[in-house]
Amino acid sequence: MGFSVEETVWVTLADGTRLAGRIWMPERDGPFPAVLEYLPYRRRDGTSQRDESTYPAFAEAGIAGVRVDSRGHGDSEGVFDDEYSPRELADACEVIAWIAAQPWSNGAVGMMGISWGGFNSLQVAALRPPALKAVISIASTADRYTDDIHYKGGCLMSANVYWAGTMLSYASRSPDPDVLGNSWRETWLARLESLPFLLESWLTHQRRNEYWAHGSICEDWDAIQCPVWVIAGWADGYRNTPATIAANLQAPVKATTGPWIHKYPHFAWPRPRADFTGLAIAWWQRWLAGEETGVDEWPDYRAYLSEAPRPGGWRADEPGRWAGVDWPCAQVSGQTLTLGSDGRLGGASQGGCTIATPQHCGTCSGEYFTLAPDADLPGDQAEDDALSVCWETEPLDAPLDLLGRPVLRAPVAIDQPQGNLIARLVDVHPDGAANLIARGVLNLCHRGGHTAPQAAVPGDFMNVTLALDETGYRLAPGHRLRLALSTAYWPLILPSPAPVTATLRAGPEAELVLPVLTGATVAPPPAPADPSPLPDYPILTPGHSRRHVEHDRQTGRVRYVVSQDEGWSENPVHGMRKRETRDEVWEIDPADPAGATGHLVFEAERDRGDWHTATRAEIHFTCAATEYRAEASLTAREGGAQAFEKTWSFAVPRDHM
Repeated sequence: MGFSVEETVWVTLADGTRLAGRIWMPERDGPFPAVLEYLPYRRRDGTSQRDESTYPAFAEAGIAGVRVDSRGHGDSEGVFDDEYSPRELADACEVIAWIAAQPWSNGAVGMMGISWGGFNSLQVAALRPPALKAVISIASTADRYTDDIHYKGGCLMSANVYWAGTMLSYASRSPDPDVLGNSWRETWLARLESLPFLLESWLTHQRRNEYWAHGSICEDWDAIQCPVWVIAGWADGYRNTPATIAANLQAPVKATTGPWIHKYPHFAWPRPRADFTGLAIAWWQRWLAGEETGVDEWPDYRAYLSEAPRPGGWRADEPGRWAGVDWPCAQVSGQTLTLGSDGRLGGASQGGCTIATPQHCGTCSGEYFTLAPDADLPGDQAEDDALSVCWETEPLDAPLDLLGRPVLRAPVAIDQPQGNLIARLVDVHPDGAANLIARGVLNLCHRGGHTAPQAAVPGDFMNVTLALDETGYRLAPGHRLRLALSTAYWPLILPSPAPVTATLRAGPEAELVLPVLTGATVAPPPAPADPSPLPDYPILTPGHSRRHVEHDRQTGRVRYVVSQDEGWSENPVHGMRKRETRDEVWEIDPADPAGATGHLVFEAERDRGDWHTATRAEIHFTCAATEYRAEASLTAREGGAQAFEKTWSFAVPRDHM
C-alpha cells in the first residue's frame, strides 16, 4: 500500500485562526483512522526528518498521519502564550474534531508525541474530546511541577532558564515565504511583538499551585479514559512517568522504559532500540480500527535493566536485558540498608554525619533531557562523589536487580532556613569507575509537600523522605553500591541562598530502601528492521558539540561551559536551509552560592535563495541571596538588516528557594 503527502493543509479554528499541517495519506479508499502530532517545533524545518521516519509507515499501514504546528509557530497563524496553555489544549481538541470530520476519516483519532507532544497528548486525553480514542506519550510527565524541567523536588533547575531561552528562540523563527507568500513578514513581526519570555512567569510560581496543577494529569487520574501507551528512557530526565501512569491510570495502559536518551525508540541511543513504528501500528490498529493485534497481551510494564555500563564517552550500546512485569509488581520488594556513621551502607554504627558540600559539586550530572549519548549523559561520578558524603556496601557476591524508586529516609538538620538535599545511587566498578544509577533532589522547605513550603528551623532535626527517580538496573557481582549525599548539585540544580551544612543522624533511623526485582520474565520488544530510519538530509557545514569545566585558580570560581552548533543542513523536499547554535556559561564560587550566574545565547538562521532570517535570544541570569534576576533580549534580522528588537528585565523574590 502506498501513500501520498500533502505538504500544507489548513485547519481553520472557530476564532478564524488557521493552523498549518502536513498529512501523509494512505493511497486506498477510506475511511481510515488518523494519528495527530501537535506541537510548536515547526513541521517543515524542526521535526520533518523525524516525522518522515514514522508517518510514511503509518500511512502504508492504512493510518493517516497529521502533523500540525500549534498556534503562533511554524506557518500557523496566531500568537503563542505559554506551554500547554488552556488555549493550546482547546485548539488541539478542535484539530481532532476537524480530522474526525474529514471525508476520508473513520472518526477515530489517535494522538502521540515526544516531550511537548507527549505532554499535550496526555493533557488533551484528560479533556476527553469525543474522537480521541488512544494516545502514545513519549518522554512526558504526569506532574508539571516536580517532574519537568522547572522545580525538581521543589529545587529550581537551570533547565528552567535554558528552556525559557529555547522557547524564545523557537517561537521567534519566521514563517516560510513559500507557504505564506508575501504575508510572511507581517505574520512574523506580529508574532515577535507578542512573544512572552516565559521565565518570568515560571519564576513567579515557585511552589506547586494552580498554574502547575493545570495540565498535570495526576490531579485527576480518572479524567483519562482512552488507552495510553507511555514510553521513556533511563538516559533521559522523564524516567518516572511510565511506572507512575501504569500504577495509577484506570484506563488500559502499557508502559515501556528503555535505555534511551530523549528520542523516539526506533532511532534512540544507546541501543538496543525498539521497533516503535511496528508496535505503534499495532497499537493504533487495535484502538482506532478494532483489530486484534496482540497489544492486550503486552506486559503491563516492559523495562530495560542496564547492567554495569561504563560511564563517560559515546555510549552506543547499553549492556543489559529486557524484563516484563505486571505493574504494580508483586516481584518487587523493598530491601532496607541502614546508613552507618562509619560510611558503611548496611552498617549499624550510630552518630552524626556532617554534609557541607562545595557549591560546584554536580558538574558530572549531565543534562536533564539528553539529546546525544555523550557528555549529555552523566559522567564518571567519582569527581562529584569526592565532594559528597558517601556510604558504600562491600562488593556484591551475587547480582542485584533494581526496578522502581529507591527511597532515602533519615533525620536531617541544616544550619540555614533553606537548603537542598541531593541523593545519588552509584554503581562502583571493581576498577573504581562510578556510574550513576539514579538520583533524587529535595528542597527541604518542601519536605511536607510542594504547595505550602515551610522554612527549616536551623539545628532542628527533620524526618526527611527523599524518593530517587525510577531506575531499572542490575548491579553485577564484584561491584559496590554507593549512596552519595550532598547539599549542592550545580549547575543542574541552582544553588541555595547561602552555604548549607547538614547533619544526618546515622544509624537505625537512617535507611535506604531499594526496589529489588526477582523472577521477571525476559520480554524484549522487536528490534526495528531499519537500523537508520531517519532520512538523509544534506549537511552543508558540519557542526560541533563541546562541554567543559573551567576552574579559575586565581579567583576560585568555576565555570561550566556548553557550546553546540548544529551546522548548516538543507531540507531536500523544499530546499530550506537551517543552522542553530546554543552557548551557555554557568559560573559559581565554590564557597559562596550568592551571585551564581548563567549567560545563555541561542541563535537560529533560515534561508533559501535570496531569503534569509536570523534570530538571537540572549539571557543573563543571576541567583542573588534574596531574589532571582534576569535580563533578556531578542533580536531578529532579515537579510543583513535588523527587523526587530525586544528586551526584558525583572527580579523575582525567592520563595523558600
